[in-house]
Amino acid sequence: MQVSLTATGGLERRLEVAVPAQAVSSEIETRLKQLTRTARLKGFRPGKAPLTVVRKQFGEQVRAEVVSDLMRKSFAEAVSQEQLTPAAGPRIEPIALEPGSDLKYAAVFEVMPEVKVAPFEAIQVQRPAATITEADVDAMIESMRRQRPQFHEVARPAQATDRVTVDYDGTVTGEAFEGGQGRDVPFVVGSGQVLAQFDTVVTGASVGDSRQLSVDYPGNHASKMLADKTAQFTLTVKKIEEQVLPPVDEAFCSAYGVEDGGIEALRTEVRASMERELTSVIRGRVRNQVMEALYRNNPLEVPKALVEDATQQMQLDAGRRAGAREVSQLPPRAQFVEAARQRVALGMIVSEIVRSHSLTLDRARVQTRLDDLVAAFPDPAEARRSYVSNPDAMRQVESAVLEDQAIDAIVEKASVTDQAASFRELTGFGQNEATAGSSAT
Repeated sequence: MQVSLTATGGLERRLEVAVPAQAVSSEIETRLKQLTRTARLKGFRPGKAPLTVVRKQFGEQVRAEVVSDLMRKSFAEAVSQEQLTPAAGPRIEPIALEPGSDLKYAAVFEVMPEVKVAPFEAIQVQRPAATITEADVDAMIESMRRQRPQFHEVARPAQATDRVTVDYDGTVTGEAFEGGQGRDVPFVVGSGQVLAQFDTVVTGASVGDSRQLSVDYPGNHASKMLADKTAQFTLTVKKIEEQVLPPVDEAFCSAYGVEDGGIEALRTEVRASMERELTSVIRGRVRNQVMEALYRNNPLEVPKALVEDATQQMQLDAGRRAGAREVSQLPPRAQFVEAARQRVALGMIVSEIVRSHSLTLDRARVQTRLDDLVAAFPDPAEARRSYVSNPDAMRQVESAVLEDQAIDAIVEKASVTDQAASFRELTGFGQNEATAGSSAT
């Protein structure tokens, strides 16, 4: 086998391979002889057909199979001989395939780049430092109370945080429209559950009061009947209920899964959950800074094929999250290219760190990560079984743990400055108390 290697620019290589004609014909003959023992041909008993007949019947098919197999085998031998690591499968360009001549072809492909990681000491990290105070736990429990409000009917005008129950009828140019009517519809005033105009007109209204309101719909509204139209609504208040937060008692604790130990046990559980969240946020911020520094400090040419694969995957993932059902509904490819290039480059850099520092997967950390992942599920034991029985899910967990170990190795040598912060600042706790959504057209 003759091999000729040419660098055609960047990471692309052109490998020309010539397999001697004798090797091709020998392999064809071997396979044809094997076929005479199994071929079923009309007029011959199984395994008794002459070689000449088998060659006439199957010769072209066998030769095509041999050429394909020899290309695959010789390519693997050639890249090993030249000490190359292809980034993806090659593009094959036939040069000579005629019977009786040497088999010649060119394989064009990209190779994996050599990765040299800059010293970690050049990396600067600002690590958030925060502790969870009793006041933080109090605020979290107060937030939990707001998630389970109780409502008691009152005889007064409606105000913010009250739950009101209404009937409404809507028309456009005097005609009712689909979705424009509602009966016994409850919503909490000011919570963002309905159109803002509904919140406005019920504030100050009493049971039995009717209110008129207009709603202007944008031109891009999902309903063609409502797009760029003004709807007139009549809304009647049927019930007003005052919101009362539940007491922190045994029943409240039980509602959050704490059956024994009462309030103190609940506080312990809440603090533990907050600690996990805080640890995760801090690790995430440190990770982002380290990754940005690695990408910045280690410029790397990456294979176009890998970037394209990553781009397509990110595009599909984004489309899936947005509910896309067709290719035409996917977001534009261009917006993912740079992020895909960074993902591929960082994957190579981290892999080199793992290799050069002889990092091995810490199984104890895998179990800890699993504990954290399943803790939020209603049935952690069942969630753990689902993870463990799913090889792809476990590979993702193990990959994340190995990446964490690489980041820890970097942080040990990086310049790290602790930066004081609070639980609220780091987690954004308390910034989005209101619920979103709309129960009315």
